[in-house]
Amino acid sequence: MKQDYYEILGISKGASAAEIKKAYRKKAIQYHPDKNPDDKEAEEMFKKAAEAYEVLSDDNKKARYDQYGHAAFENGGGFGGGGFGGGMNMDDIFSQFGDIFGGAFGGGGGGFSGFGGGGGGRQRRVKGSNLRIRVKLTLEEIANGVEKKVKVRRKVQAAGVSYKTCETCNGSGQMTRITNTILGRMQTSTTCSTCGGAGQVIDKRPAGADGQGLKVAEETVAIKIPAGVVEGMQLKVSGKGNEAPGNGIAGDLLVAIEEKEHDFLKREGDNLHYDLYISFSEAALGSSKEIDTVTGKVRIKIDSGVQSGKILRLRGKGIPSINGYGKGDLLVHINVWTPKTLTKEQRSFFEKMAEEENFIPNPEKSDKSFFEKVKDMFS
Repeated sequence: MKQDYYEILGISKGASAAEIKKAYRKKAIQYHPDKNPDDKEAEEMFKKAAEAYEVLSDDNKKARYDQYGHAAFENGGGFGGGGFGGGMNMDDIFSQFGDIFGGAFGGGGGGFSGFGGGGGGRQRRVKGSNLRIRVKLTLEEIANGVEKKVKVRRKVQAAGVSYKTCETCNGSGQMTRITNTILGRMQTSTTCSTCGGAGQVIDKRPAGADGQGLKVAEETVAIKIPAGVVEGMQLKVSGKGNEAPGNGIAGDLLVAIEEKEHDFLKREGDNLHYDLYISFSEAALGSSKEIDTVTGKVRIKIDSGVQSGKILRLRGKGIPSINGYGKGDLLVHINVWTPKTLTKEQRSFFEKMAEEENFIPNPEKSDKSFFEKVKDMFS
């Protein structure tokens, strides 16, 4: 099971933004690859800490994580992928959070510097921009999980393009400046203005490519959507955004979930509601009815003497929990349909029955009120 983000950073759920940042910096420095060369376990902890900080330092991501857990960032195909919804590597970490390390590793956090070395570092890899799309799902697709294939127009490196090392920064992607101050020699690093931090500039540009050697291409992307997703949830398909020039890494495809309205079923969390209308005769005599569910039709029994407003609970016929905690229920609301017009014979029959004992309302103590039924629905 995937480790809890709060546990990874060693903080409580109520930790402030400053406490979260402080805890991450402590873990990052403790497990930094420069401090733990060739230590796979330390490298894994370093990645886990960065993954936890990526989510908990963002108010929106943190809120979704607090509500849905790791499944909020699930990209289908099982939980447990590193990173926010599908994979963080060292380049992601240093490009996003390098400033948090401060000067602890000589290179300002922009890459490996050789612990105690002082600015050697490896080349920073630029990441391409993310793309965003919306996917509409039916309740049936949400209940069962689905794979959607969508066409995406994304920037990719053009065939035949070549790059060369940026002469301004010698391929590091950064410009380092050392200034003498009253406090001593201060080193600052900024992104190279010539290559934009890529460490490379275009050498040969084929026809149809832009100034970065990229062109737009259409690609069909398969998106695995797990059962139980909710409206507004965002999934991530790693590496399916725009590519970056040179040896950069591709951005991500962010998929926002939209839920189509169902003809008969209404969703409330993991539970579903169904309004079933029956005739007065069916209510008095009893009946059986076939109703729609997200997994097909089922037949239910209506007992004789059923009262309008009764709720039948079909357990496990709702939506699977996104956290894997079972399924919700299908709540069938019984509505007895009262005829709006009557024939002479029908009117005569009901006039005769008006004073009959069986037709006079006589609720028992076991018959719940409307408010009690509503309370039961949410229990």
